[in-house]
Amino acid sequence: MIRDITLGQYYPVDSVLHRMDPRTKLFGTMVFIVSLFLADHMAAYVVATGFLVLAVKMSRVPFRFIVRGLKAVMVILLISVSFNLFLTDGQVLFRLGFLKITREGLQMSCFMGLRLIYLVIGSSIMTLTTTPNQLTDGMEKSLGFLKAVKVPVHEISMMMSIALRFIPILVEETDKIMKAQMARGADFESGNLIQKAKSMVPLLVPLFISAFRRATDLAMAMEARCYRGGEGRTKMKPLRYNRRDYLAYLFYGVYLAAMAGIRIVL
Repeated sequence: MIRDITLGQYYPVDSVLHRMDPRTKLFGTMVFIVSLFLADHMAAYVVATGFLVLAVKMSRVPFRFIVRGLKAVMVILLISVSFNLFLTDGQVLFRLGFLKITREGLQMSCFMGLRLIYLVIGSSIMTLTTTPNQLTDGMEKSLGFLKAVKVPVHEISMMMSIALRFIPILVEETDKIMKAQMARGADFESGNLIQKAKSMVPLLVPLFISAFRRATDLAMAMEARCYRGGEGRTKMKPLRYNRRDYLAYLFYGVYLAAMAGIRIVL
């Protein structure tokens, strides 16, 4: 399951989404997330599915690689779906003791499951098609207006970019530590939930030590290169919008109008 985490990884391939401006992809991801929380009808999810399928096709990232990230959130997905399925009041369809399944609960659990799946896939597409440096530049440019109220936009963007960049590194480190512990006789699979939690202690301690060591090395490297934040710094590759970015913004507007129309009419 550790290897199945795709959030924060970059998949190098030549595609339309890879060549698109990071600000366009960030805005598109936010539009998609907002539209999912506004969706309350099956027709809206059909439109969102079309949006997501188009993004996957344009990214040229293998679909199997994208959906691998769902395994890491499967427990959260099952818990959310179960709570909505059994704890929503309405027209009872099935009852077994104190458990009941209602028509409204079934509909809400389906919508909740689709929403979480689409959120993971949509966020993964953005990180798979955007390098950490591009993500930092895009966030800094997009949130530049906050500098007027003394918000450290560059520092926040840098921290989020480093956090995303550290995800695949820590995943790889976790895999190495787990293999080393299993070679010494550690068992991470058998036993009940409490026993499995206890077996993770020999894994978490060296992982935290490794993470702190990497953070210290990174801080020392930035200080050795006289890093002082974003003020006055120039870009080797400044961000510029192209025709495909303007077309993407136009498509976002059409998509939002369609989702809003479905919500109003239906």
